[in-house]
Amino acid sequence: MKIKIIKQILLWVIIPLIIIFGVVIFYDRAYAWISLCVAISGCIPFFLTYEKRQGNTIKLVILAVLIALSVAGRFIFSFLPHFKPVTAIVVLTGIYMGYEAGFVCGAFTALISNFIFGQGPWTPFQMFIWGLIGCLAGLLNKFLLKNFVLLLVFGAVAGVLFSCFMDIWTTFWYDGTFNMGRYLANIITALPVTVSYAVSNLIFLLILAKPFGKKLERLKIKYGV
Repeated sequence: MKIKIIKQILLWVIIPLIIIFGVVIFYDRAYAWISLCVAISGCIPFFLTYEKRQGNTIKLVILAVLIALSVAGRFIFSFLPHFKPVTAIVVLTGIYMGYEAGFVCGAFTALISNFIFGQGPWTPFQMFIWGLIGCLAGLLNKFLLKNFVLLLVFGAVAGVLFSCFMDIWTTFWYDGTFNMGRYLANIITALPVTVSYAVSNLIFLLILAKPFGKKLERLKIKYGV
């Protein structure tokens, strides 16, 4: 029980505080360190339940492969703005591998892929929101596995959630302060992008959910992860 509490505090309290502290105190001057702190904090919940046995070693390898696929998917579809398979892969990782793995997949996808697309003060925000989406998918996995329509709805909502959260960074970007009127204006301005995120998540979940699900289920049964 104590370990579960520690993991939840790390994901829902410590990491948001790290990002807020970085934005308010350092503005955009220490984003590399903030990204590193988010990455380390996001890994701790995963490794708190990690034991030295074959099943968990294979689970770590599977997670690494899923992160690589997510990064590759973002790169392959780079020619289509706001249309990427990242969220779908992160959601499926959370559902089949657990909420801790879902967070790590989302956070590290943002961190690693931004070495291609560009690191910046937006990176910690992307790490957290993609990680949060994977975490929520893992926590709701029983419902999402039973109802495919609910999974698609979750994917669409995740697209909206991602856009709205990134608009928080956009609001801070102007002068380092948060203004609600400016934030709402950013949300309205970004509506086409938000719709694109939601639609792309729906499409990629329709394509990837069943094949990914079957493969991950087979691996879990075969290796006991």
